[in-house]
Amino acid sequence: QVQLVESGGGLVQAGGSLRLSCAASGRTFSSYHVGWFRQAPGKEREFVAAISWTSSIAGYADSVKGRFTISRDNAKNTVYLQMGSLKPEDTAVYYCAAGRFGPTELRSTYDYWGQGTQVTVSS
Repeated sequence: QVQLVESGGGLVQAGGSLRLSCAASGRTFSSYHVGWFRQAPGKEREFVAAISWTSSIAGYADSVKGRFTISRDNAKNTVYLQMGSLKPEDTAVYYCAAGRFGPTELRSTYDYWGQGTQVTVSS
């Protein structure tokens, strides 16, 4: 089994930055694709960013390109989402997920999910 725990969320002013972490336990993290998704109240969970197990391929939703960066540290079994130039529209619960197969932007690709961490951006 793979267990995922997100951390780093909080309250930040518009224009500020936060770094989210997704720590894995139970198995080696390095062989999994890892994605970040977010869900705001009353909205569907949406894709934010993903990184391949090789760390050579990363993808982002258009809404966060140029502002968010996904990275991984396999030695620490941790994936990060560096968020900058935050906007109120970024307010959501952020989830990380791990999977092996399928398109990285699809929720169905992922077998394991964390509990989420709240990000609130004030105007």
